[in-house]
Amino acid sequence: MKVKAVLYICHGSRVKEGRNQALEFVNKCKEELSYPIQETCFLELSEPDIFGGITACVKKGALEIVVIPVLLLAATHVKKDIPNEVERVSKQFPWVTFHIGRPLGIHDKLISVIEERVMEMNVSPRKDASALLVGRGSSDPDTLSDLDQIANRILEKIPFQKVSVCYLAAANPTFDEGIKQAQSGNNSQVFVIPYLLFTGILMKEMEQKISSLEKGGPDFYLCHYLGYHKLLIDVLKERVVEAFEGGSG
Repeated sequence: MKVKAVLYICHGSRVKEGRNQALEFVNKCKEELSYPIQETCFLELSEPDIFGGITACVKKGALEIVVIPVLLLAATHVKKDIPNEVERVSKQFPWVTFHIGRPLGIHDKLISVIEERVMEMNVSPRKDASALLVGRGSSDPDTLSDLDQIANRILEKIPFQKVSVCYLAAANPTFDEGIKQAQSGNNSQVFVIPYLLFTGILMKEMEQKISSLEKGGPDFYLCHYLGYHKLLIDVLKERVVEAFEGGSG
C-alpha cells in the first residue's frame, strides 16, 4: 500500500498573525485525521512554499500526495497556480502520485459560520438592515458567480432586506464602491461581512475604512472574518477524505 500524505496549501500573508492563524487552523484539522504524513505550505508571501511542502512529504516517505487548497473558492489560484506549481515540482519526484482536491467552496456549514459572525455582533438586524458581502476578488467569472450564490444563501438564513456583493481587488464593484452604495441606500444598518478565512492586509484595510466613515448615514457593523471555527474544520476534513476516495479533485 502506498504511503499517503496530505499537503495543505494556504494562501499566505504578509501579516504574521494571518500566517499563524492558518497554521493553527490546519493543525487542528491534522489532529482529527489519521493520515501518517500531513504537511502545510503556502502559495505565496509565507514559507514554506509548495516546493518545500512537497519535499517535506517525500522525505517522510510519501508515495501518494493529496494536495488540499485551504482556500475559500476555486479561483485562479486553485485552477491554475496550484496545479501548475505542483506539476512543475512533481517532475522531480516521478515515483510519487499527486491528486489535487477541492477548496472549501460553497457549503452550508460556511453559511452557518457567517450567520454566527453576524449574530455575535450582538446587534439585532432591523427590518431594513442590509448586508455587504466582501470577497477577495478575482477575474474568474465562476468565482464571482459563487459569491452571488453565497449572498443568496445568506439572505435565506438571515432576514436582511438585501445582500450586496463587492470585492477587495480584481473585480467590480470595489469595496469603496460597495460602501458608497450602502451609504446612499435606504437601510439604517449595514452589516459588512468579510468573506476571508483569516486576517491580513486586506482585513486591516477594511477595518480602517469602516472606522473612518463619517457619521450621519447608516450604522456600519464590520463582522469578524470567518477564522477558526469547528464547522470550517469539518469542511476541510471532508475535502481531504473525498480527495483520497476519489483519487483526484
